[in-house]
Amino acid sequence: MKRKILYIEDNEKIGSYLKEELEQRGFSVQWLLSGDGAEKEVNQYGIVILDIMLPGLDGFTVGKRLKKAAPAVPILLLTARTSIDDKVEGLQFADDYLTKPFHTDELVARLEVLIRRSGGTHSERISLGNYIEVDSEVQMVFDKRTGEEIILTGKQHHILMYFLRHPNQVLPKEQIYEAIWKETYITGDKTLMVHIHRLRQKLERHPNSPEIIETLKGIGYRVKL
Repeated sequence: MKRKILYIEDNEKIGSYLKEELEQRGFSVQWLLSGDGAEKEVNQYGIVILDIMLPGLDGFTVGKRLKKAAPAVPILLLTARTSIDDKVEGLQFADDYLTKPFHTDELVARLEVLIRRSGGTHSERISLGNYIEVDSEVQMVFDKRTGEEIILTGKQHHILMYFLRHPNQVLPKEQIYEAIWKETYITGDKTLMVHIHRLRQKLERHPNSPEIIETLKGIGYRVKL
């Protein structure tokens, strides 16, 4: 629930890009091109990302309606409007204000803060094999034997979260590569294989006989839950 985002943005290029980026990071995103009627469904979501310059009702009006309908749901204004007056007006109802252009890492960090503030720390833990546990809310990986966090690189993290969004499914290597690197897979490219090898070194008891990330020869990979 806390990682379900209602995203209201009329710029299709920005909206499509950000929806895909956030979903790669484990969020569930419902993207709307306008805010008309959004207050009727806002309680289904854990957080709102809202543009100000929208067709029809502007973001200030939409945001006030959303906050009235769901006071506990945080709102982050994401907009190209940078004036102090706009920020002051927006923060009368919104919980945070970020201007465009923005870096996705900063946006995600701000979303995580808002989730924690709104009580989103009660999270589900997913077990992988006998010793690995993933906190699905904060997307951290732990060794259950020691309780210590297992630090993954950015690409390793994205690959693992992609597997967890497609549990028990056989995923072709081409599909995984194109989802993570946003490039067309070229036959014979070993990049994904190298990253999965290194990921196994961190997660598997016996990396050469993996129990968590299975290889289906000639097809791709699967993570069973």
